[in-house]
Amino acid sequence: MVLAVTALAPPASAASAASVTNDEVTFQNGGVTLHGTVVAPPGGTKLPGLVMVHGSGEHGRDDYREQAEAFARQGIATLIYDKRTEGYSQFERSYSTLADDALAAVSVLRKRSDVDPARVGIWGLSEGGWVAPLAASRSADVAFVVTLGANGVEPSRQQAWAIENQLRRLGMDGSIVRMASSTMLRQLIGGGVFPEAYYDPVPVLKSLRQPVLGIWGAKDILTPPGEAVGIFRETVAHHTLRVFPDAQHQLRRTTDGFDKLPGYAPGYLELVGAWVNNPPGASTADAPPAQDRPSTAVAPAAWYEPTWLHLAVPAFLLIAFAWYPLVRRGPAARAGRWLSATGLLAVLGFLVVDVLIQLTMGKGLGPVVAGRPLPWSALQLLSLGAVAATIGTAVAWWRHRGLRLGVPLAGGVVFVPWAVYWGLLGI
Repeated sequence: MVLAVTALAPPASAASAASVTNDEVTFQNGGVTLHGTVVAPPGGTKLPGLVMVHGSGEHGRDDYREQAEAFARQGIATLIYDKRTEGYSQFERSYSTLADDALAAVSVLRKRSDVDPARVGIWGLSEGGWVAPLAASRSADVAFVVTLGANGVEPSRQQAWAIENQLRRLGMDGSIVRMASSTMLRQLIGGGVFPEAYYDPVPVLKSLRQPVLGIWGAKDILTPPGEAVGIFRETVAHHTLRVFPDAQHQLRRTTDGFDKLPGYAPGYLELVGAWVNNPPGASTADAPPAQDRPSTAVAPAAWYEPTWLHLAVPAFLLIAFAWYPLVRRGPAARAGRWLSATGLLAVLGFLVVDVLIQLTMGKGLGPVVAGRPLPWSALQLLSLGAVAATIGTAVAWWRHRGLRLGVPLAGGVVFVPWAVYWGLLGI
C-alpha cells in the first residue's frame, strides 16, 4: 500500500509555481560532451536538485521532460540530459561510465546559484536503478537517491525473468520458454551482446549512506518487484520503499503490467517531490508485492557453450544434411533422403524462430497451441523425424558404407545433442 504523502508536502511557494524555466547546459566525462536542460522553478533559492538518469537503450532528455517539469513545479531544480551514444550500445556499455556521467551532471547542478549544493541527488529508472546507486556510492556530493523500477538482482537474471513473462503472456510454456530465457540468453551473453550481464548491485546498495527512495509498480513485468523491495529493505541502511498497486515498470498506470495507460500512477510525482524536499529521518517500507514466480540466476556459459562452437555446429549440420542430395555417387537410401529433408528444415527453421524471438519477443510466431507456437511444434516434429531418419541412415550406412550416407549420418549424430540443447527434443 502507498504511504500518504500529505505530511511531507513541499513548501507552498514551491508547490504553487505555475511555470518553469529551461536552461541549456553542457558537461563532460571522459572526453564526451553531454547536453542537457535544467528545468527549475523561476526565482528559486536554495532549491534541492535532482539529476535524472536514463533507463536502458537510447534516450534523449525529452523522454523525461514531463516528470522534470512536474518536479520543478514542486520546487526542485531538475537536470535532464541526452544519454551518451559513444561507448553505449548493445555490445558495449559500462555502468561505471554512466555513473560518472551522472556525477558530472550533479556537479553542474551544485554550481547553480539557485541550488543548495548540499541537497542535490540522483533519480534513476530501470537501468538507472543500477547506475544511480553506483554514482552515489562514489561521491559524498550526492545527497540522496531516488530509484524507479530498480533491481536488486543481476541484469541477466532480471532479463531472463522479463523474457519469460513476455512469452508466458502469449500462452507459451515448456521448452521454448526455457530456450529463450536461459539457453538463448547465455549464448547472447557469451557472444558479447549483453554487456554488464553479471553486475551485482548488492555490494553497492550495502555501501550507501545517503537516504534512498525506492519506488516500484506492483504490476512491473520487467523488474521482479517483490524481490527488489525485499533486497533494498535488507541492504539499504536509510530507505523509504513504496509500491504502487496499479502501476507498471515506469510507474505509468496499467491494468496488467503490459499495457500503458495515460498518466502516471496517482501520487507518484507528488511522492518524489515531497520526499526530495523533506527526506524522512526513519526508514519505512511497503510490503513487497506478490510475484507469480521468483527470478532465477542465469549461469555463465559452460565449457561446452562457447559462441564459436554454436555458430559452427549449425553450419556443419547444414552442410552435412545438404550433402546427400548434392552428391550423387554412392548408394541411395530412403532414410538418407528423410534425414536430409528433416534435418535441413529443422536447422533452418530453428534459426528463423530464434531470430523472431529476439526481434519480436515471440509475437511473430503465430498461434499457440498447448503451450507451443505452431512453428515450434513443427520444428519438434521435424526433429523427431530427423532422429528416426538418423537411425535408419545408420542401418543403411552399415550395409553400404560410403561418404554419401556417412556425411549426413555424422550430421544426424551431431544433431541429436544440438537439438536437446536448444529444446527441440524437449517438452
